[in-house]
Amino acid sequence: MAAGGHARGEMDIHDQRDTFHGFLVASIWGCGLIAQSVALLTLAFAINMGWWPGLFAFVGIGVALGLFFRMSGVYWAVQIALFVLLGVGGLIVPALAGLMG
Repeated sequence: MAAGGHARGEMDIHDQRDTFHGFLVASIWGCGLIAQSVALLTLAFAINMGWWPGLFAFVGIGVALGLFFRMSGVYWAVQIALFVLLGVGGLIVPALAGLMG
């Protein structure tokens, strides 16, 4: 018997498991958003393909990550909000630029 009267290997690790799971989910969210942003900005500005192909890449990466890692409803809500905001921005900004230019 180990110190404290407990057999070796019987420690409750639920707290550690939950913490590590949270770290992994946060890493997937962060790395996914970085990959989505890089794809959007690269297609839209660096190689001048335009906003819409960049947005489609953004959406594709977000959907692929969500399905592959079976992300929660919160992930999907945030992704849909980003898709809508970026889509509306893709409509409004060129219209405003046309009015000012």
